[in-house]
Amino acid sequence: MVERVGRVTSVVRAAAQWWARRPAWTRPAWRRRAGARAGSAWTRGRALAAAAVLTAALLVFHRAVPNTAVGLGSLLESFLPWLGLVVVVLLALALLRRSALALVALLLPVAAWTYLFGPLLLPAPDSGPEDLVVVQHNVSDENTDPAGTARALAAAEPDLIALQELVRPALDVYVRTLAPDYPYRTVRGTVGLWSKHPLTADRTLDIKPRGIEEEWSRGLRAAVRTPHGEIAVYVAHLPSVRVGAGGLASSWRDESAGLLGRAVAAEELNTVILLGDLNGTVDDRALDPLTTRLNVAERGVALSFPAAFPLARIDQVMARSATVGRIRALPATGSDHLPVVARVTRPYL
Repeated sequence: MVERVGRVTSVVRAAAQWWARRPAWTRPAWRRRAGARAGSAWTRGRALAAAAVLTAALLVFHRAVPNTAVGLGSLLESFLPWLGLVVVVLLALALLRRSALALVALLLPVAAWTYLFGPLLLPAPDSGPEDLVVVQHNVSDENTDPAGTARALAAAEPDLIALQELVRPALDVYVRTLAPDYPYRTVRGTVGLWSKHPLTADRTLDIKPRGIEEEWSRGLRAAVRTPHGEIAVYVAHLPSVRVGAGGLASSWRDESAGLLGRAVAAEELNTVILLGDLNGTVDDRALDPLTTRLNVAERGVALSFPAAFPLARIDQVMARSATVGRIRALPATGSDHLPVVARVTRPYL
């Protein structure tokens, strides 16, 4: 009896081994297709690898994406750092698929993102006694707590405070609240500059696009007499952009940026600081008239808009003959923007 059971067991084992090693043509069609799709670690995930290469190409060659009428290039550049999230998603999918091919391909966008944005995450260099601390904030014309906003900005102890969307009666509140610490100010239209140092030669800056017919004043220029020399400070609020089904509508913003860039180029003082809501990121080609003439922040991300869930930094601090060492966002105020604070080093004064 035992011998018969052993013989049956041997036959079953042999049949199982044959079934496992049976020819491919004896297997069901669906199983053959699944096996072909599975492949090896170096053949799985070809689509993921292609997506990784495309992401790297968009990071490195974003200027090659045409702007045309829909503003696709500017739209991509406005959210360029967020391609890092695409890399994270692709990494998770590559690990899930156990695709060595996709993992190797992901080295390309990782390297591109690190090269473009990695330096922003490094520690800021040590500050010096001659540095200027500046605050930039679009306070919103619908801000219901201008006094609280002014106190929050002054708490950062900046040398200069630039504000946009100043309207009455809120403007009077900003003037009263900031006056004790910032005795010098100039307001032109809806933009203003408060300073701890004397202001001279302040004037309206004409950056109004041709298509705007109503009264519109969103730029000023002033000279600031600091203890270490005189500098020119520009405060600007470029026109808004709109994202819709037709793409990015930004022609007024782009024209205004060009006018502002020409004004900066004509500035006679050596050192220039630009503070403003530019309605564009420093990667957006529309701001080339400014970013090709001025230095941008070397450290810090400081996403500033919208305040509820910041996606981009459109509030900028730029400088000529000076370095914007680090920029960071301050806590939310009553505005739909977050304030940003930066330290400006002036090595050439």
